[in-house]
Amino acid sequence: MELEQLHHCHGGRQGFYRHRSAECGGDMRFSVFVPPHAAGDRLPVLYYLSGLTCGPDVFPIKAGAQRVAAELGLVLVCPDTSPRDTGIKGATEDWDFGEGAGFYLDATQPPWSARFRMYSYVTRELPALIEDDFPVDPARCGIFGHSMGGHGALVLGLRNPERYRSISAFAPIVAPGRVPWGHKALPRYLGEDRDDWARYDACALVRRRPHPSPILIDQGLDDPFLDEQLQPERFEAACAEAGQALELRRHAGYDHGYYFIQSFVEDHLRHHAVALAEPA
Repeated sequence: MELEQLHHCHGGRQGFYRHRSAECGGDMRFSVFVPPHAAGDRLPVLYYLSGLTCGPDVFPIKAGAQRVAAELGLVLVCPDTSPRDTGIKGATEDWDFGEGAGFYLDATQPPWSARFRMYSYVTRELPALIEDDFPVDPARCGIFGHSMGGHGALVLGLRNPERYRSISAFAPIVAPGRVPWGHKALPRYLGEDRDDWARYDACALVRRRPHPSPILIDQGLDDPFLDEQLQPERFEAACAEAGQALELRRHAGYDHGYYFIQSFVEDHLRHHAVALAEPA
């Protein structure tokens, strides 16, 4: 692991790192905020998954989360959204597919299957690195994200409740198989079998097995992607059908960007801090 930058921030440290990933077949970057803590402490850890086009520096710079994370004693980890510099033809031609748009899945179709393994990277490889090199308690782990990353947080959290004790999302894609972003990405990454798509569909997953903790979602009502790409009412209905505890908050006037996220990120951190307060 290589340290690229380190900054003091709200009494803690905001770092930016690079390492060689076996899952993604090349270098991957990620960021970690470590709050002030006593020597020997093992802290709860919260993974944030970013949206389309973002890298691991966007959330630490724009969300303003470190102040509250320092108060609550939360470690914040933000991976990249895909492998980079893959050399795969077509990987950099579109903003909503390929590099910067890994959709937090393990691709099964060539040529993507060789490098685009973000599900395994985020759920296994990166946590192993974090747990070895940072003062975290792996039994107190939560996950949240935005847009494509909100999709990732819901999917990873629902599929791995033993790892992620808490889940939240900002403006998530909840049913990628039913919206244009998913129609563009899923066949190319996973093939045409819709059963394979359902493994990365939050609505389908919550119907099979609700998460034991309440899920928090914030959605801006002036979000330009709301009706065509996001459709949170689908997840709301699936949760009601499955008996999943859900707080879906709709906010007039807010759009899809980081002004929206920074307005409500404190609520999300406090949501996770409650769930992660005590050892399992």
